[in-house]
Amino acid sequence: MKKGLLIALIIIAVIIIFIIAVFGWGARKYNYFVGLNEGVNQSWSQVENVYQRRADLVPNLVATVKGVANFEKETYTAVTEARAKVGQVKISGDQLNDPKAFQKFQQAQDGLGSALSRLLVVAENYPQLKANENFLQLQAQLEGTENRITVERQKFTQVVQVYNTAIKRVPGMIIANFSGFKEKQYFKATEGAETAPKVQF
Repeated sequence: MKKGLLIALIIIAVIIIFIIAVFGWGARKYNYFVGLNEGVNQSWSQVENVYQRRADLVPNLVATVKGVANFEKETYTAVTEARAKVGQVKISGDQLNDPKAFQKFQQAQDGLGSALSRLLVVAENYPQLKANENFLQLQAQLEGTENRITVERQKFTQVVQVYNTAIKRVPGMIIANFSGFKEKQYFKATEGAETAPKVQF
């Protein structure tokens, strides 16, 4: 066998091995990103689940408050409207990389949270409500749900951070960009959350 042919075969073999190695690496990276993306979607499902739990508590809470107290109509109207807005703003796992859709979802949820806080603060003015067992149970469930929301949002943020970091690192970002993996959004603090509320006696 001629020396030139042997060298050509060795070069071709090296090139084939290199191509197989690069393809294998790319496939592993792609599968890794798919796994991370599914983790983000699963975590998002949990966030939606606890938000839905809160939305499901609202009608019972409003009905209890209306039934026991001669309540400020504008307060429970605000809660009902905020809940309706939450029902209209849905976001799928595919939209988690859309800042505007994510912001709209968060604003709707923050609006409901704010309206519920006002409802509970105003309810403190009614001693018969504070003695109502149904109201107390709903209030406890709502507090538990708010804690769950905080926990699930924190888990979601951690999963998104791992995903976003992975798709931005070199050389994996080449596969991520080529395959359409895009940065996911984080929850942001509500506007004004950095300022402590003023308490006056």
